Amino acid sequence: MTIPILQMKKVEKRFPGVHALKGVDLEVYSGKVVALIGENGAGKSTLMKILGGVHQPDGGEILIDGEAVVIHKVADATRYGIAFIHQELNVLDNLDVAANVFLGREPVYGGPLRLVNRRKMNEETQTLLTRLGLNISPQTPLLRLSVAERQLVEIAKALSLNARILIMDEPTSSLSLTESKLLLKVVDDLRAQGVGIIYISHRLPEVEEIADNVVVFRDGANAGSLTREEISHDRMVTMMVGRDIESFYQEPIGENTPGYFEVEGLRLSRYPERQISFSVGKGEILGIAGLVGAGRSEMAQAIFGVDRPIAAKLRLNNESIGIHSSRDAIKHGIYLVPEDRRQVGLITEITIRENLSLPALDRYATAGLIVFERERNGAQESCKRLNVKANSVEVKAANLSGGNQQKVVLAKWLALNPKVMIFDEPTRGIDVGAKAEIYQLMRQLAESGVAIIMISSDMEEVLHISDRVAVMHEGAINGILGRENCSEENIMQLAVG
Repeated sequence: MTIPILQMKKVEKRFPGVHALKGVDLEVYSGKVVALIGENGAGKSTLMKILGGVHQPDGGEILIDGEAVVIHKVADATRYGIAFIHQELNVLDNLDVAANVFLGREPVYGGPLRLVNRRKMNEETQTLLTRLGLNISPQTPLLRLSVAERQLVEIAKALSLNARILIMDEPTSSLSLTESKLLLKVVDDLRAQGVGIIYISHRLPEVEEIADNVVVFRDGANAGSLTREEISHDRMVTMMVGRDIESFYQEPIGENTPGYFEVEGLRLSRYPERQISFSVGKGEILGIAGLVGAGRSEMAQAIFGVDRPIAAKLRLNNESIGIHSSRDAIKHGIYLVPEDRRQVGLITEITIRENLSLPALDRYATAGLIVFERERNGAQESCKRLNVKANSVEVKAANLSGGNQQKVVLAKWLALNPKVMIFDEPTRGIDVGAKAEIYQLMRQLAESGVAIIMISSDMEEVLHISDRVAVMHEGAINGILGRENCSEENIMQLAVG
């Protein structure tokens, strides 16, 4: 029988107050894709950090080609042919694409002078970019790239290592449907070349499509596994959460009041000749679909006052409003839940309590001084309402799972009685249980009369959550589909122009 390229046996890991891994097993074979799934906090990331040399296990063993190995540091993992594609991007904005791909491994010439061979570095990077279908120059600064393009640069960096074992942690979380399909083709090519792949994703349709087998984690332990023939959406969900999730998508149940929030003639600096016009009803969820680069996030930032549009007319409840800054948007009850929650949605190095009170400190102050008890009670109430899983509101936001971080961003705005909520990729990198909670919350907000704009690259999410779908193409709305006309084919036709 073929020996697995990787075996992890009875792996244990404890942190203060947390038994993170409880005798976990994992096997990966050459030329096979193992999908590793489970709710946030199930132990997936901890196990991968052990494999990558970031953490040391407290027990168990790791075998490469049947031989026991010890991985003390990241360099050891690289030496054994293990490469990572991280969900949280590990790229440097102040360097160009090629410098990021070969960071720390730059080809050199000139003997003891060790001069960086830029030509070779650019040529090899261009080969990788072409393989991924990324039409940019290796000399493009990272600062100019979108989140999706940076994710593809991260993938190019991992591919440059010629890895035997490739760990992909939510690799499509920032990608559009088209880019995701391209990535899945890359995964197929790597599988055919004999690479063993550990594929971590909360996008279960992807797992169904790509996985040779599925390993499920729950509460730091193996919860079971599925062979290729056994893989189905419902079985994966049940094994992950230990129960059936009924009404996963909170679909519309009633009518909404049209024209509550109107955007007319919005022109973005990226697409100065194009105009965006649409309206959202009170109690409506308007989905915004489109390919990456269509201007969806830029539109959200312009409405919220983060970016200054070239032109725009906004009306809320039949009254014209002017938004020149995010302070103006907040004053009118318009709030944004951004795509990158860690960078711009939260201050991760301060506590949950401080994050929640930050947009409205005057609510918790007397004579200009914060009343700590009032602030703490408000934070506790918000966390209870949204089921934020944390030992205390004094926990740093950085220590929360992705789903709980997203709930903190939501709680921050919900305390201010929103009129319009803009969600940019609301469930990116969030487990299936937390997704169900966020969908339920979005539907409850809509039913309470909030107008919701939801930007999403997850086609399944767009189709199931939206009352209507507006599709963007190169800085303009290319069409708006009523619920009866919403289909993947119709959306993609409009998205590609």
